[in-house]
Amino acid sequence: MSFNNLDTLYRQVIMDHYKNPRNKGVLEEDNSLTINMNNPTCGDRIQLTLKVEDGKVADARFDGEGCSISMSSASMMTQAIKGQKVEDALKLSKIFSDMMQGKEYDEDLDLGDIEALQGVSKFPARIKCATLSWKAMEKGLKEEEQQ
Repeated sequence: MSFNNLDTLYRQVIMDHYKNPRNKGVLEEDNSLTINMNNPTCGDRIQLTLKVEDGKVADARFDGEGCSISMSSASMMTQAIKGQKVEDALKLSKIFSDMMQGKEYDEDLDLGDIEALQGVSKFPARIKCATLSWKAMEKGLKEEEQQ
């Protein structure tokens, strides 16, 4: 597949997650974690709620507002971590961070839709948009581990 076709496909995936977000909303359960973060540079804001049971991310939802990169990344991230062990979700976050920074990562891994955000690494000002929800997830899971 040519670069232009791949770029177009990735843009379509990002816009699909932006226009039809997965896992949008708030978990209203007593034992859920709520993490609020924002990117003051561009105004992106996210509220992430996580339900962790038996060392796994049982559910993940997000709410907020922001650019297409920020909101689609949150949609993709919640899809990717649901049902994952906490350590696997944190490992995925590290891989995503490496990808955003242009560092090498195991490209044989099937990142699914997340791979569509790969091109963001070429635009340093947008990296914070893409990583906002991931940083919120890391913060919440690390706080959960310390309890």
